[in-house]
This record gives sequence, C-alpha cells and structure tokens, in this order.
Amino acid sequence: MDIENQNQEEQLDLLTAVEHIVEWACGSGLNADFYRVADTDISYLSNRLNLTKKQSVMLALLIDYSNDVYISVSDWGRCVDCRTTRIIKYMADIDVLEKREFVRRCSLSNNERRISYRVPYEVVEAFKNNEIYVPRKLSGLTCEELFKEFEIIFDLRKANDLTYDAACQKVEDLLEQNFQLLFVNKIMGYGLDIDDLMLLVLFSHLFVNCGDDNISLNDIEFLFEHLRWNNIKAMLNRRQHALIISKIVEWNNNDGFIVHNSLSMTEQAKDDLFGELNLVTLDAQKKRNDVIKTEEIATKKLFYSDAVSLKIDELTRLLDNSHYLQIRARMEESGFRCGFTCLFYGAPGTGKTETALQLARLTGRDVMQVNISQMRSMWVGESEKNIKRLFDRYRTKVKAAKVAPILLFNEADAIIGKRMEGAEKSVDKMDNTIQNIILQEMESLDGIMIATTNLADNMDKAFERRFLYKIRFEKPNAKARASIWHEMIPSLNDEELDTLSSRYDFSGGQIENIARRYTINNVLYGDVSTRENLIGFCNDERLESDRHSRIGF
Repeated sequence: MDIENQNQEEQLDLLTAVEHIVEWACGSGLNADFYRVADTDISYLSNRLNLTKKQSVMLALLIDYSNDVYISVSDWGRCVDCRTTRIIKYMADIDVLEKREFVRRCSLSNNERRISYRVPYEVVEAFKNNEIYVPRKLSGLTCEELFKEFEIIFDLRKANDLTYDAACQKVEDLLEQNFQLLFVNKIMGYGLDIDDLMLLVLFSHLFVNCGDDNISLNDIEFLFEHLRWNNIKAMLNRRQHALIISKIVEWNNNDGFIVHNSLSMTEQAKDDLFGELNLVTLDAQKKRNDVIKTEEIATKKLFYSDAVSLKIDELTRLLDNSHYLQIRARMEESGFRCGFTCLFYGAPGTGKTETALQLARLTGRDVMQVNISQMRSMWVGESEKNIKRLFDRYRTKVKAAKVAPILLFNEADAIIGKRMEGAEKSVDKMDNTIQNIILQEMESLDGIMIATTNLADNMDKAFERRFLYKIRFEKPNAKARASIWHEMIPSLNDEELDTLSSRYDFSGGQIENIARRYTINNVLYGDVSTRENLIGFCNDERLESDRHSRIGF
C-alpha cells in the first residue's frame, strides 16, 4: 500500500468507507473499474471487519438501505446497474453476512420465495460509533438465557423479520452451542426432524416464557410457511403428528371431552424438559384445582366412633413422615410393596373426604385429587391414556417432593365397582380397561393412595385385596351427633342438643348443611325465633312432607 492510500485509510471510519463504496458502486455494474477505484475504502472495511472484498461491498450496499424495513436484492441491483445473473453470484457472500449477523434475512408475510434483508439496529449503531459489531455470545448459556434467545427468535419470526429457514438455523445453532443443558440433551434426544423440532421449541417457549398451557393452532401458524403449515395442521388434527404420538403434546380436554384447537404439552414432557428451570409452574400460576396444598387445608374437628377413631389415629401415626419413611424402607427390605393404599367407605356425609384432607394437613402432605369425570372421555382410548398420565404425573410429584403427596380418588364408585364380564359395548370395555390399569398401578404404587366410596358392597374383589387399610365410616351415634351439633352451633344448650341428636339420625354432613342454613338465616333475619326454624331445616334435610309436625325445645 502506498503512503497516500495509507493516509487515506487512517482518516477513514466505517460509515465514511460505506458512503464512499456506495458512491463508487452506483451505476458501475460492480465491474473491475469499480473495485479498482474503490479499493481503499473496500480494503479498509474488509480489514476491519475480517470480510472478503465482495462481502464488504454487499454489506456497504445493504447498510445504505438500512432505513428500509425490507431491502430486496433487486433494489440495490437497480442502483448499481447489475443484472440478476451477476447478483446471484453474490448470494453466497450475503449468506456469510447473515451468518455473521451483520444482516438478517426476512420475508413478506409467509411468502418465503420473496427474500428480503434487514440490517439490525445494533449493527447500524456500531457503525455510527465506528465500532466493530460483535454478536452476543450464545454458547455456555443458562437455561433461562436460552429461553430468552428463543423468545427473540420467535418474536422476529412473528414480525416477519426472519424467514423460517433463518429461524431454524438460529435455533439449531443455539442448541448445538448449549449441549451442556439438560433441556437441550432431552430435546435433541427425541430424534425429531427440523419441523417437529421447531414446533416443540415453540411449545416450550410458549409454556416457559408466556405461561401458556392452552395453545391454539392460531398461536402456531406464524412459524411456518403455508404449505408446510397445512401439512402439520392436518397431522395434528388427525393426532398422527410425531409430538402427539410421542406423548410430548396433547389436545386439551374439558370434563373428558377433547377441546379442538387447543393443545398443551403433556405433564410428562414438562417434567422431562424443564427440570433445570426455576419455574413458577402452572400448578402454582393457575392454582390447579386437582392439587390441594397442605397449608391450604383448613382445620376441621371430626367425630368418629371409638373403633374408627382408633384406626384414624393409627393411620395418622403411620403417615407422619418420619414413621412413613422408616416403614417404607422396612417394607422394601422385606420385599413387600411400598405403596400405602387406603379405602374409606360408608354412607354419604360421614366424613370420608374430610378425613383424607385432615390426614394430609396433620402429616404435612399435599393432596392430588382425582376428578373421575375428567378422566373419562368420549374418544375411545383417551380415558385409558388419561389414567396412565395421571399415575405418571403422581410418580413425578412423589420423586420431586420432600414429603410424598396423597393421591385421592374421591367418590371412586365408578372405577372400583365390579368389572363387566364378557363386555361387548365399547363403554363397558373401556371401563374394564381403566380398572385393569388402576389395578396394575396399585401393584407398583410407591406413595399413598386413598379412595372414598359410598358403595363398598359393589366393589370388585380385586380392588378389595389391594387396599391395605379399609376403614368403614358409620353414621355418628347420638353422643357423637350431640358433639357435632355443639361444634357447628356452639350456642345450643344441653336440652336442645339432646333433642336434635336423639330425634334426627343425621350424618355429620347433613348436620353441617343445617348449621349453614341456620347461620344464613341469622344473617338475614337476626336471632328472632331461629331456634324454631332449626326444626324446619331438619325436616327439609330429611325431605319430610309433613311441614306441620313440630318438636319443641
């Protein structure tokens, strides 16, 4: 380089070099004369940015159009008077600029064939400050940082600032550079093709970054170009997509019915993929109604017969966590099953469900409550899958919790009744299959399961054998009823308690109903003659038709 050119380079900065290159390039056809006269500026840009001379020219032309939202190749092709065939020769150089993140390939809507470019704002800022643009470090990220990068990529794609191919490349680069993360190991271990991988990353982004567990097809469509999306949508609707077959994604359901156009990641997939993230999970975000936290269970005094009271006390001691762990270890050493299965059976309103909740409160355990109606589905095979997913989810919770939660099948009559022999109807076959699955799961259960039922006489013998503890809840005797009346309405005197407890053979649940009506009546009308109204409430609870029969206090 001669002294004159050296002095010129010393006076240059990045934007000045770009300006000079563009001035020389206009109308030149990018011929040899252009490269000769602009050599000082091109060499300056090339040396500072470690680019070839052709790449430096392409970058200068693109930066000159940086105010445009979409820079088409034909725009600057016309400016420099280049034919299309000559422009094609430069496409590989533009690809290098894209890889170095000097430019970003984008598209108009989902039309991937009309390729345009955009110069990112941070690149322009670096040139303004005469600084070399250095992309952010993307290796060695934490899982939280990785998901922030996913968010940026999908936001750009949604704004059509990235083509689908460019978004795929960015996601693949991120995954390849962060193989130290459990999430990356797991997601790559599924062996998915690029379309399915991108869809799974999108589902993961929506769950982690947006807290979205109710994803519609409209939430996904932006990612793919039209033809590719139509194929993916059809596979999802037919439930033949790889993510559904692999039980990574599922259609949501409401009370057992499939909710079309609403997808979510399965609990199993969430547990597999997001273990290293310190997530406030959807269990906490949405206060899932199937999980009752131990601290949310209100203290409630219950009354039992002496025989039932002894059994409940024994079960409470067993479920105390220090005793539970000792007994579980001893059973495992002896080759016994480690699960504790309990059946609470008896008339309605005798405190079966409330006893399960109070056991959980006293022993510091959460309760995973099963709504049987939500387990059943109109779609053949779905109910069975729901039951399997339920037990998979419970196993995961047991492993993750310091104190094993209780799996509560409340009002389990429908699933522990006698199986249908020679079942021919699809519903009967489905019920039999569900029961078989539950029986198998009870055999291998490592945790605590409590089932409540009002109809023990109809229970299948196979279930009866698998319950370790069976406690029959009876209606309270007169003494216990008087105690319940006093607990519910402390203002009642001894005579009133004796009259109510001896006259009405109510369960604790029925007494609670009357006490609630009594309290409501007090709020509405005050204490005037509400004692008399108690008799009316009792008769209503008993569904008596003779409203004129009265018993005075």
